[in-house]
Amino acid sequence: MTLLDPKGPALPDVPEPHLTLTPAVLGRMMPLFLWLDRRGRIQAMGPTLEKIVGPGALGTSYARHFSLRRARGRDLGPESFVGRRNIAVTLVRHPSFSLRGTAVELPGADQPGALLVNLSFGIHLSEAVRFFGLTEQDFAASELAIEFLFLAEAKTAVLNELQALTRRLEEARREAESEALSDPLTGLPNRRAFDAGLDRAVKLLARGGRSFALLHLDLDFFKQVNDSLGHPAGDTVLIRVAQVLSEETRRGDLVARVGGDEFMLILRGPIDARRVGAFSERLIARLEEPILYEGKPCKISASIGAVIGHDGAGAVTDRLLADADSALYRSKRAGRGRCTVCED
Repeated sequence: MTLLDPKGPALPDVPEPHLTLTPAVLGRMMPLFLWLDRRGRIQAMGPTLEKIVGPGALGTSYARHFSLRRARGRDLGPESFVGRRNIAVTLVRHPSFSLRGTAVELPGADQPGALLVNLSFGIHLSEAVRFFGLTEQDFAASELAIEFLFLAEAKTAVLNELQALTRRLEEARREAESEALSDPLTGLPNRRAFDAGLDRAVKLLARGGRSFALLHLDLDFFKQVNDSLGHPAGDTVLIRVAQVLSEETRRGDLVARVGGDEFMLILRGPIDARRVGAFSERLIARLEEPILYEGKPCKISASIGAVIGHDGAGAVTDRLLADADSALYRSKRAGRGRCTVCED
């Protein structure tokens, strides 16, 4: 062999140096190496590759454990990969895992045609680490893929934390929205939520939806409870009233606290004045049952004004509210503890 010196004449031939490496040494530098003889039999392999393939592979044909292909997928013998890049190696026992590598022919007359293949997991590294239980010790110290794996794990951790933060923010948003639409004492929807519900009911009615009843309920003798027993007693009464209203209404109905001792209800249809009357009588009877506060009875009742919104009646939100309010005062003037129904 002649070496050319760009600054001077040709130098005489010098002996080419030789380097002898044992499989153990190769395994420390290339834990995923594969050594094949010219017939394609496995002579040695790196410790990580042996861990993946399993024992008993030495001396057997590579085709029992690997499928060597080019990127286009055509089956080729090992000699076809000498000096080529982008060698695809698929594990026969685990076909979902592919490795990439480069093969070179080993010099020396004692084993002509022998190949040394250096492999890596490439984009399948994360999955391989989890599936085969690999650790940092299964890779060369200079393997940059480990650094990429750590970066991927850090990215996953950051994404998980961001997703958790997003969930917490969404829960906080829903909680804040719920608080904005709820009465803090009773937990019932507040006036804002009720107005939105009434608007929806009226719009559905205009599009041919079922009739509904709008009830305006005002507690009788509630001021006397506050004056005689104090506001904590009044709060106890309001909480109990909210409980009774929730128990007496159906799932699709709407119950809201819209003022100090005022409540509004929407009873879904089909519904008529007779059903509203029967419902109100039952409700008033329950509210007139004594409510105990520190052993002392709190006696109240309720006056109710109701209006029925019918399909095709041209119901308008403001008019429905005004009619229900007017019916409520008629109940008050008639002696309280009763319901007056106004048909729209």
